[in-house]
Amino acid sequence: MTNRQITVAALPQGALGPEHFEMQDAPRPEPKDGEVLLRTILMSIDAANRSWMQGATYRDAVKAGDPMPTYAICEVINSRSPRLSPGDIVAAESVWADHVTRPAHKVQKLPKVQPLSHLLSVYGIAGKTAFHGLLSVGQPLAGETIVVSAAAGSVGGYVGQIGKALGCRVVGIAGGPEKCAYVTDELGFDACVDYRAGNIFKPLRAACPDGVDVYFDNVGGDILETTLALMNERGRVVCCGAISQYDTTTPTGPRNLPGVIVVKRLRMEGFIVMDFAHNDAKATRALQRWVASGQIKVTEDIVDGLENAPAALIGLLSGDNRGKRMVRVGADPT
Repeated sequence: MTNRQITVAALPQGALGPEHFEMQDAPRPEPKDGEVLLRTILMSIDAANRSWMQGATYRDAVKAGDPMPTYAICEVINSRSPRLSPGDIVAAESVWADHVTRPAHKVQKLPKVQPLSHLLSVYGIAGKTAFHGLLSVGQPLAGETIVVSAAAGSVGGYVGQIGKALGCRVVGIAGGPEKCAYVTDELGFDACVDYRAGNIFKPLRAACPDGVDVYFDNVGGDILETTLALMNERGRVVCCGAISQYDTTTPTGPRNLPGVIVVKRLRMEGFIVMDFAHNDAKATRALQRWVASGQIKVTEDIVDGLENAPAALIGLLSGDNRGKRMVRVGADPT
């Protein structure tokens, strides 16, 4: 039985394109003692996928010829470990492929949640990143102003809705009038600034008449530089991502560092979601309550077909997604 997988044909020197990927057929792997054979159901598509091609980060760099890494929701097909049984639903560090084998102790058995896609969005990487980053790093108080970049994206949309649930004023930054309308009308943000309309300083200042207390940064670059100028004293900057810098050979950074941080006594802190894994159960309980009460709306952007994973990532980097993007490789178990 063959197994499709997508490898990195060549590392990009500039913008990522379909030519940087290659679909290959190989024999389906068989599990060894202590391993499980997994059928891929859903794969997470994240801007971080692109950053892995630029060098080592919190994980090893992706090299030419490597299968493209991903985080995936899978079904156990065959188990040679007492830890897991066929039919179990698990989360795994995986690759873009129909099937993979993994050591059983390195995958996480998941609860039964319908639809399974929620385990990648609101109860998965996106929702937990928003929760941990905003509460543990940003530490907002009711009445404060939160600004969120990439507000229509997988993480930004949840950050804003959590901020509203906590009693904060929330202002988004997104690309284009349609996305801005979605952020305010559907997600309930107080305002949204269109960065594609030009210089955002004046409209962002108008949307934040009391200044910015917490900035949740998903993009870096010029938007980070502009928002820093509007921060209040003792403000907190949550550094979650830098999507504006991943797909270029000439990255830029804010020119007003470290001066603005010193003058305003800002705290600027980066994080990754695994830093707060010890609080995942707390995050899930809170997110479930907010979803049940209608304070959080779940938005998912699902692309069908393993073969469409490269286009899904390329499109994500250009901002064509709305909500958490993922690729469906296989059907949910019946």
